[in-house]
Amino acid sequence: MAATQTLAGFHSVIARLRQAPGSIKDIYVEAQRRDKRMVSFIEQATEAGCNVHPVGADRLEGLAGGARHQGVVAIVEARRLADDLDEVLDGIDGPALLLVLDGVTDPHNLGACLRTADAAGVHAVIAPRDRSAGLSTTVRRVACGAAESIPYLMVTNLARTMRELKERDIWLIGTDDQAKESIHQTDTLRSTAWVMGAEGEGMRRLTRETCDELVHIPMLGSVESLNVSVATAVCLYETVRQRQG
Repeated sequence: MAATQTLAGFHSVIARLRQAPGSIKDIYVEAQRRDKRMVSFIEQATEAGCNVHPVGADRLEGLAGGARHQGVVAIVEARRLADDLDEVLDGIDGPALLLVLDGVTDPHNLGACLRTADAAGVHAVIAPRDRSAGLSTTVRRVACGAAESIPYLMVTNLARTMRELKERDIWLIGTDDQAKESIHQTDTLRSTAWVMGAEGEGMRRLTRETCDELVHIPMLGSVESLNVSVATAVCLYETVRQRQG
């Protein structure tokens, strides 16, 4: 029997409807909700051939496992995006763009990072297996479908994986408040991996030492740092700016 997972919220379920409707086993919707958004969603799901079950709010809460579900929960087959970094890298046409997250444990931050990574054209997100949030229902909801489209690779040894990226000529750029150069002074036209540290702690020492270059995000106000998901967006879109320019 194929492994299943739970998707909660309109964005996550609609993303799966668009990408792989055949992988959806059952959709559960709040029976009492009949607003325009819900009616449109049910029509879309029905047209895609999905089984839609109106249920009570308590049943939905149980299915969602405490995640904010907006009245929609789906049981779907777990999709394999990629299990192996080499598989991802071998399939890239042009310069690679990767995101390395060192110890991001908050599911809301991880979900926001995945959403931004997808929007910026990142090929894969890499994180250490023992110091990171997994792809929970909350992460998938916050990611608004990005968890269904971008590989999230959890590795046993992050420093070793970073060295393997170097061997493939991928330039590792870490973010550090004390770095002399800013993100606007680095070259991301080449294959690049942005390395972001954990909330409050930053990168671990070995992660920092393995980077090829350290840069800072210019801070012009009174706050000293940005939330990791916001900092991720700033850095990734610097690459988008350079490559589109």
